[in-house]
Amino acid sequence: MRLCGGWMLLGLLLLSLLTVKEVSGQEEPSLDDIVDVAEDIGLDEEELNTLMADKEIEDEDEEEEEVTVADEDPFDEPDVDGDRNDADVSFQVTYKTPVPTGDVFFTETFDDGSLSRWQLSKTVKGDAEDDIAKYDGKWAVEQLKENKVPGDQGLVLKSRAKHHAISALLNKPFIFQDDPLVVQYEVNFQDGIDCGGAYIKLLSDTGDLNLEQFHDRTAYTIMFGPDKCGEDYKLHFIFRHQNPLNKDIEEKHAKRADVDLKKFYTDKKTHLYTLVLNPDNTYEMYIDQSSVSRGSLLHDVVPPVNPPKEIDDPNDTKPDDWDERAKIPDPEASKPEDWDDDAPAKIEDPDAIKPDGWLGDEPEFISDPNAEKPEDWDEEMDGEWEAPQVPNPACETAPGCGEWKRPMVNNPQYKGKWKAPLVDNPSYQGIWKPRRIDNPDFFEDLQPFKLKPFKAVGLELWSMTSDIYFDNFIITSHKEVADRWASDSWGLKKLVASANEPGVITQMMLAAEERPWLWVVYILTVGLPIGLIVLFCWPKKPDDYVYKKVDLPKVDVEEEEEEEEEEEAADEAEKVADAAEEPAAATKNGDDAEADNLEEEEEEEEEEEEEEEEEEDDDEGDEESKTPESRLEDEAKKEDESDESQKQAVRKRRVRRD
Repeated sequence: MRLCGGWMLLGLLLLSLLTVKEVSGQEEPSLDDIVDVAEDIGLDEEELNTLMADKEIEDEDEEEEEVTVADEDPFDEPDVDGDRNDADVSFQVTYKTPVPTGDVFFTETFDDGSLSRWQLSKTVKGDAEDDIAKYDGKWAVEQLKENKVPGDQGLVLKSRAKHHAISALLNKPFIFQDDPLVVQYEVNFQDGIDCGGAYIKLLSDTGDLNLEQFHDRTAYTIMFGPDKCGEDYKLHFIFRHQNPLNKDIEEKHAKRADVDLKKFYTDKKTHLYTLVLNPDNTYEMYIDQSSVSRGSLLHDVVPPVNPPKEIDDPNDTKPDDWDERAKIPDPEASKPEDWDDDAPAKIEDPDAIKPDGWLGDEPEFISDPNAEKPEDWDEEMDGEWEAPQVPNPACETAPGCGEWKRPMVNNPQYKGKWKAPLVDNPSYQGIWKPRRIDNPDFFEDLQPFKLKPFKAVGLELWSMTSDIYFDNFIITSHKEVADRWASDSWGLKKLVASANEPGVITQMMLAAEERPWLWVVYILTVGLPIGLIVLFCWPKKPDDYVYKKVDLPKVDVEEEEEEEEEEEAADEAEKVADAAEEPAAATKNGDDAEADNLEEEEEEEEEEEEEEEEEEDDDEGDEESKTPESRLEDEAKKEDESDESQKQAVRKRRVRRD
């Protein structure tokens, strides 16, 4: 029973965790959550360490960064409305502006509160209407609206339905040679996102780059970042590749991410976007340091970098006598003589009979006798007024009114238009294709990684939602440097946001408010396991069951007793006759012997009764431990045995009388 209860409770726990993960859209449980669950289920420290052997916990730079979280009242009830403010939980955060630990090309934290190194665009968008063509969207340096980290600020897009453009020069241009490219920054859609992007552009080093004239057609080398419009959630990675033959520039788009990106746009959390481009022509994109897409610049972009070696000859044309018909009508087939192409598919039923009572002279509809001409009816403008048509009341009791017509039935002689059967075409030549020729524009670039150098980073965006937050830009050649930079910046934001997360119950309540059908899931998740536990694991008591007693069959001994009495009467008559003939001495000796026999028989009966009483006592003890079904069987056996014992007693009495 304990084992059964344990399995049921384990199932309840798993169902609850799955439900919470589904409705809250959370990531995998954190280490603290795992430790809490381990304590609840009674795992000791050694067992927990064994389970967590593959999970590495890094604690870096503790002297620079320390975060302590103190709940003012751990027993406060959760806020069902989900409006958590700074009064709910107090944070004591020591924040230090992150410093790169290696060689970098660009970093920006905005913690100084200024945009001194950034240049606002002063131009207009070329293909837009005059009233919205200007890049007049507002930018500001602010803290996050929620989950603030004191001292940490970011760049915020403040205007909606406007064009925004801002850019900054790198410390030094990035040249694609032997070192990887790592681009990383943070984005937070604080008010969600309706339609707009949060991507960045790495502006090409063209020699005449003017940041004041930065617009949508400014040459860039790479575009990377999130973009969304409607229900299409994208993570862009676009690079501009130059044709080595004609020097044309063509955009190459990486394949879509391998995961669902919706939650990164809707959860109002700060997310970390990272692009790694390697000299071996491979790339990988990360969100929150988890890979979401990877591939090759040679094979996983559209259109491909290298054109095909052969192409269809544009000057080749199909010959006039080329026959592409695989089947043709049989030229030797002829139409049968009895085939009628003009036979109709439907004909009147010749067996139909007009129903009795059909009112052929009555119309099916008549003018409404109660209708009146409107007072404002103008016959010159509206024409002659006619009363509306209503069903003829005379036809309500009749099978029908008006002209009777025979119903239509399928024509048994109908075969349709005759066509000759199809046979294989002896002149079939296959589907024509133009001949293949060498591609005059063919080239083979085996190092597409070596793109045009860039020397500036810019944001050129249009958005229908404001308050998009950007922070902690870094461009480097070392993934370790970017990871350390993220741990000193984005890692702190993630820690504060996790501490401010509402409880599980609150998340489930909020999710149910948005999706009321989840209440059914909650009830089934909780009620079903409890019902199963009660049904299968509740202790069963014998007294809880009441069985109907079965009346045992009674032995009919009356007939046997009557027969015995008749036999006794006959025996007595014989004894009287014998007694008159036998001498007195013989009678006396017989009486003494009979008396001795009676005494012995009485002693045997007493011993048998004592043995039966002992067996009944033993049976009563056994019956207490037997099930009701076995009791019924034992009682039936006892009745049979009692019947036999009664019959034996009757036989003994006969013997004694004899």
